[in-house]
Amino acid sequence: QVQLVESGGGLVQAGGSLRLSCAVTGSSVRVDYRGWYRVAPGKHRELVAQFVWGGNTSYADSVKGRFTISRDNSKNTMYLQMNNLQVQDTGVYYCNADLNWENHWGQGTQVTVSS
Repeated sequence: QVQLVESGGGLVQAGGSLRLSCAVTGSSVRVDYRGWYRVAPGKHRELVAQFVWGGNTSYADSVKGRFTISRDNSKNTMYLQMNNLQVQDTGVYYCNADLNWENHWGQGTQVTVSS
């Protein structure tokens, strides 16, 4: 079965950077990447960054100016560049995309930011 797989999470100090990747498995898969979400400890899922109609991008106010969402069509991969990470960014990050016109979630990757 086709699925999304995130990678790139880890433990970093405040002010550091991480680059998350989201890739799709399976051959000849139609993928339409939607965006990145995160779940902080004790919090509901939050939309962090997304692609909106027309190919534009949108960000949560808390990450605006620090995070950048992008995609590489040649590699069929979506990225989330996270700079100047803060403790409040700690959480499990999930990618979301339509695979063969059906919405899917990745398994999540842990991001932990220490002070």
